[in-house]
Amino acid sequence: SGRRWTLARREVERACCVVSVSGPADSQQPAAGPWSCSGVVLSRGPGLVLCQGAVFAPFLRDGPAAWAQPRALPPDALRPGLRLFVLQPPALGLDAPATPLRSPAGGPRRHEARLLALVPCGAFRRALARAFGRADRWRFGGEAAGDGDPRALHWFAWLRAPGLDAPGGGWTPRVGAGCLRKGEGLLACGSPFGALCPDLFLNTLSRGVVSNLAGEENALILTDARCLPGTEGGGAFLPSPAGPRLVAVIAASFCWKGAEWVGLTLLCSLAAILRGSAGVLDEAGVAVPPVPGRAVAAQAGGGRDPLGWTALVECGAAWGSGVLLAPRLLLTCRHVVEAGGPLRVTPAAAAVLGGRVVFATEESSPFDVAAVELEESVPGFVPPCLADTFLPGEEVSVVGFGALGRACGPSVTAGVLSAVVAVAGRPVMLQTTCAVHGGSSGGPLVSSRSGCLLGIVASNTRDTGVGATYPHLNFCIPATVLQPPVMRYHRTGNPDAFAALNRAGEGVRAAWRLQRQPGPPSKL
Repeated sequence: SGRRWTLARREVERACCVVSVSGPADSQQPAAGPWSCSGVVLSRGPGLVLCQGAVFAPFLRDGPAAWAQPRALPPDALRPGLRLFVLQPPALGLDAPATPLRSPAGGPRRHEARLLALVPCGAFRRALARAFGRADRWRFGGEAAGDGDPRALHWFAWLRAPGLDAPGGGWTPRVGAGCLRKGEGLLACGSPFGALCPDLFLNTLSRGVVSNLAGEENALILTDARCLPGTEGGGAFLPSPAGPRLVAVIAASFCWKGAEWVGLTLLCSLAAILRGSAGVLDEAGVAVPPVPGRAVAAQAGGGRDPLGWTALVECGAAWGSGVLLAPRLLLTCRHVVEAGGPLRVTPAAAAVLGGRVVFATEESSPFDVAAVELEESVPGFVPPCLADTFLPGEEVSVVGFGALGRACGPSVTAGVLSAVVAVAGRPVMLQTTCAVHGGSSGGPLVSSRSGCLLGIVASNTRDTGVGATYPHLNFCIPATVLQPPVMRYHRTGNPDAFAALNRAGEGVRAAWRLQRQPGPPSKL
């Protein structure tokens, strides 16, 4: 398996690169660059490179207004005299050591390139408009030259690099995004800070999962793979027994929703880019083989499918997530339903259902929990298996309506169970590294190993001293705290079964206050 991973890593590295753009200085544009971003080598016969178009923003003759064009921009849309280079790692033979070493001795290979065209991806643009509402004040960032201009997000650049031509060279193995499933693994490859220090950062790898999908044939993809500024234009790959398959291109490494850093990376489907680029490539005499599909494995069924346990919970203007534990019983957080407005619950693949809060913990309780009885049963529902043990370090995932919220259904983020906080030998709090956002509250925390429900999400972390939110440090209520009152409620139908959640001792309260006693008030 170690050698298989080494070979897969080399395939990914051969498919990725850095694109550097510079131009002559003049009185109007004294800052001539270089600007840089990541890229993917799509073909070696002929040598073609695809990257994010924003890196060309400083060189547009018409300035940022050019991004409003509905059609491709030819090379003469840019200022003359540009110099384009593609940087790749030194050649790696298959007989190299199984333990890969990164050495600055040889330096990257550098190939001159020329721009074929800047091309907009209409399917990605439409998906952006659908998924990211203006009212939420979304921003996307990185270190590409067009950073901060949302009009550049759906633009991509095609480069011709003759130095990449190889006898018998073909296209990088690809796969369509239409069959992607939330929660499946992705491998991202890009170069943090672009061409700043390629000896150290060229083609850095990151693992994550498909967090959410939107648009035609999943033109827009969100992943929790950790990417940094400069990785825009890099590739996202699907692992497979036959080797990694390029499925998408990094459009933005960072996303903010209002003032909240979301901790997700925005991808554009490669197949969508190719469809939008068909005319340009045809004019260049490039024949594009069709992007192959992929056989889809059956979804985990019944109680092992956390998407099937998760529901959107709306209470007046407030909304969050919830976990279905029975066909008519849902748990969520008290703060999701405390507004007291009309309650609406939307399970996955089911119609909107009414509900009523049968119990909510007191505001003084450390456990932020509410129980909701639905007006109708969720058809075909199979309840989850509740965990009775917790293993720090095990792989976990969170499902909830954070980030994109109501627009695209629940999102999935992955991480590890980073800590189990116990009082008197009993777990009272779970901490994870999954990315958790506003709207995730009440969603399930699931063991990737067993598929069991570990708990429900209560909050992420906010430092009130500096005003920063940390999505990768969050707190969940263990299933072992919730299971006894849920079982009593099933037996008796009496909401008082949950009253024990209000009677937690001082040790539990101190843990959920995020501080030791005595001491000053916590800043978290």
